[in-house]
Amino acid sequence: MNPLSVKALEEIANNLSKAGWSWGCVSAFDDYGRTVWIVDAHGHGKRLVVRADEILTGFLELESAIRSCGKLGLTSRRDFHKTARR
Repeated sequence: MNPLSVKALEEIANNLSKAGWSWGCVSAFDDYGRTVWIVDAHGHGKRLVVRADEILTGFLELESAIRSCGKLGLTSRRDFHKTARR
């Protein structure tokens, strides 16, 4: 994973925690031997689980799902990254 991807992943994880979400991730192999990532978060009376081929994709999908249910308090990636840099 390149350094920019690691930074993006850390920003998403930190913002999820700051917004009151507990999160976790695990890798596994599917029936064809491919690595898959399962990323989940729970908080605010909800639990969300995402399956992805790459860990960053999983966290991006999770962030999008949380934002769509209105529980991250942000409306766009631009707003998300503004908050992450503060």
